[in-house]
Amino acid sequence: MPRNPRYDVLFEPVEIGPVTAPNRFYQTPHATGMGSMKPNRSATLRGIKAEGGWGVVCTEYCSIHPSADETPYAYLTLWDDDDAEQLAHTSAAIHQHGALAGIELWHGGFHCNNRDTREPSLAPSGVSAEFTFPAQAREMDLDDIHIFRRWHRDAALRAAAAGFDIVYVYAGHDYLPFQFLSPRINRRRDRYGGCFENRARLLRELIEDTREAVGDRCAVAVRLAIDEMHGDGGITSSGDGRRTIELLGELPDLWDIALGGSLGNDSCSSRFSAEGYQEQYAAIVKLHTSKPVVNVGRFTSPDTMVGQIRRGVQDFIGAARPSIADPFLPRKIDEGREDEIRECIGCNICRSANNEGAPLRCTQNPTMGEEWRRGWHPEISPPATKQDNILVVGGGPAGMEAALTLGRRGHRVTLAEAGGELGGRVVSESRLPGLQNWIRVRDYRAHMIGQMENIQVYLDSALGKDDIDAFGADHVVIATGSRWRRDGLGHHLRMPVEIDAAMSILTPDDVHDGIDIDGDILIYDDEHYFMAGALAERFLLDGHAVTYVTPATSISCWSAMTNEHEFIQRRLLSLGIETRFAQTLQRIDIDTLVTRCKYSNRVSEHPCSNLLLVSGREPREDLFRRLAGSTATRIGDCLVPSSIADAVYAGHKFAREYGEDPASIVPRRERASLQPAVAWRV
Repeated sequence: MPRNPRYDVLFEPVEIGPVTAPNRFYQTPHATGMGSMKPNRSATLRGIKAEGGWGVVCTEYCSIHPSADETPYAYLTLWDDDDAEQLAHTSAAIHQHGALAGIELWHGGFHCNNRDTREPSLAPSGVSAEFTFPAQAREMDLDDIHIFRRWHRDAALRAAAAGFDIVYVYAGHDYLPFQFLSPRINRRRDRYGGCFENRARLLRELIEDTREAVGDRCAVAVRLAIDEMHGDGGITSSGDGRRTIELLGELPDLWDIALGGSLGNDSCSSRFSAEGYQEQYAAIVKLHTSKPVVNVGRFTSPDTMVGQIRRGVQDFIGAARPSIADPFLPRKIDEGREDEIRECIGCNICRSANNEGAPLRCTQNPTMGEEWRRGWHPEISPPATKQDNILVVGGGPAGMEAALTLGRRGHRVTLAEAGGELGGRVVSESRLPGLQNWIRVRDYRAHMIGQMENIQVYLDSALGKDDIDAFGADHVVIATGSRWRRDGLGHHLRMPVEIDAAMSILTPDDVHDGIDIDGDILIYDDEHYFMAGALAERFLLDGHAVTYVTPATSISCWSAMTNEHEFIQRRLLSLGIETRFAQTLQRIDIDTLVTRCKYSNRVSEHPCSNLLLVSGREPREDLFRRLAGSTATRIGDCLVPSSIADAVYAGHKFAREYGEDPASIVPRRERASLQPAVAWRV
């Protein structure tokens, strides 16, 4: 289909200093969890983005010196010419499809733990290191600042030699140039501290140094955290953030605007923010500079994107997470296929991967991170050598993804769902407070399945063994999901405990099924992701008194991985939740939960008229067991309960590998090369 003309503005070229972006789609820098140790995976991932139509594709953070070491997390390095040679493969992969390649030069200051390089951490003022105890960061003297500027300039020259078109000065997310800018951090009394102009001196010098070094061939971009999100004691968008743009607005070729403080502010999940939630910050910048501005906001709607441009909020559509969920988002808009966009759901599973020190993954896009390792393309599924008749039982995230990908490969697929609608757990979970965007997992797949003549969907179709045998499929896929446990077994509790048979225990399944609950509610959380906190919020909003008991030391503790932890704490505490931490389940009596403190061993009794256990889950595998000996495979939560992202991945992996030679599907690995041995002298 031809492009809708109202989206033409998104495909206008935009000049950025000495280079020109072919359109307004700008993949801002984002981490991949691959870094310099997985260069092939990283380069192929970025190349796919360019193939998908992003006019600018940037790297993740790229360390300029060994004193910027974030081990055990993966990051790029540009310490020497060997690093530049390696990164040239990334710029070449981006250029192959006509996009500009950007690189984000980075020094984290006191955020760097330097656990590998063992260099001292650096900071504008002597402070404790951010993530490493009991280490501290050394206050930089004037010689250190001069040397730092040289590191940055040398890295910029290497970036240009590696073929990058846009070179970043990174003054965001509490990293070193921003630390100099912030009065909350910078307590110096020399020409780099004190008044605002002094605190902005280093940022000015870095911009000027970079422009002098590479500005004739590369655009110079500044990524600025315009608001530190720490109140009046730090940088604010109405104070020093705005003043920075007023002072330096015409120096770089582009401003990339971010939010400071926790990364959860800049990549806020959909549970706590709407599309375009940073607009007020980008709009301020446009008032004080003639240079192009880019800002993120989890943009997935082309109409919202056009509104940003038409209203002068920004010049590019900045995206990290939407470009992960659908690397081909720009091309789909260009080709009039905007209904096929695989929209980001804002779950921040991508952030969790980086925070765990693992390669990137995505709930919506199971190919993310697997472009080189498994050879998976987000829009191309290789045709099957033989077209089979396949029955998929279960229309949840795993079953839908398996059916869709099998259909794309040319198989004849029947998808049977016992309930009245597709989606499985996604349907119930998307009804929890703030999680409505999660339904996009279902909606995208249901829409695409509906376009395919070789996939038939049957709702209200609970199948038994005899039904499946009579169907006569070449292969059966069992994706019947999982159920929440009623025995309390979870992350901490590994052995069953005594439960009074007369005690009525609730699970999330009961809540999703619409059970009527009166009175106060005690939630015992031994799962630690979103479920217990989201249910607590629902009950609090409905007027129930809620007590939250957990073996952990905070609410929904694993949500720290998705950068939601502080938002969840703030929300539930403001709603009046009562909390009991470090409590391990011992037994359940009539109207009483008995726990033991993990640290003091003190036993406590918690009266409860309604006890809701959010602990572990168990596969719904009864049907699969009855099919023993047949050609059946179970996938997703039916095999092992996990996240929606893992369920989607499992469905995709099965469909990609079905009928293939096992020897052909072994994932590739990147191996470290051996260097010549060093002869040590005693």
